[in-house]
Amino acid sequence: MKYVCCLTLILVFGSAFISRPSLEVHQQPAVKASMDRGKTIYLQRCMACHQVDGSGVPRLNPPLDGASTVKGNDKLKLVRIIIKGMTDRVEIDGEYYDNNMSANPDLTDTQIADVLTYIRNNWSNKASVVTAAEVKAARAKIK
Repeated sequence: MKYVCCLTLILVFGSAFISRPSLEVHQQPAVKASMDRGKTIYLQRCMACHQVDGSGVPRLNPPLDGASTVKGNDKLKLVRIIIKGMTDRVEIDGEYYDNNMSANPDLTDTQIADVLTYIRNNWSNKASVVTAAEVKAARAKIK
């Protein structure tokens, strides 16, 4: 009898937690829209160097697919790279890349958030989205 009561309580009260959609589910359309906009920017601005599949070019342009820098938590670093570009030799995951990346200060906070969200969640990458508010805060630190 004691187990039946416990099971009933779990079913009644537990279902409220189980059936409640997560916040992420509510954001799905917004994330999809951001990814779509980010893909357009990627194809226009990034693909020539980083390739359509994010694989990069050995010793020249680093891969974005699977790169620890892309999937990591340092969004400020990613925003800085997009805004300021890169002129130094860079080491990513044990490999060195020598090609310069041009600066993109003309991109809006939303455009940067969209392209980073696309890159961080495309190919084999699965990372948190980047918001325009996060880009705005990062941009303020970069200046």
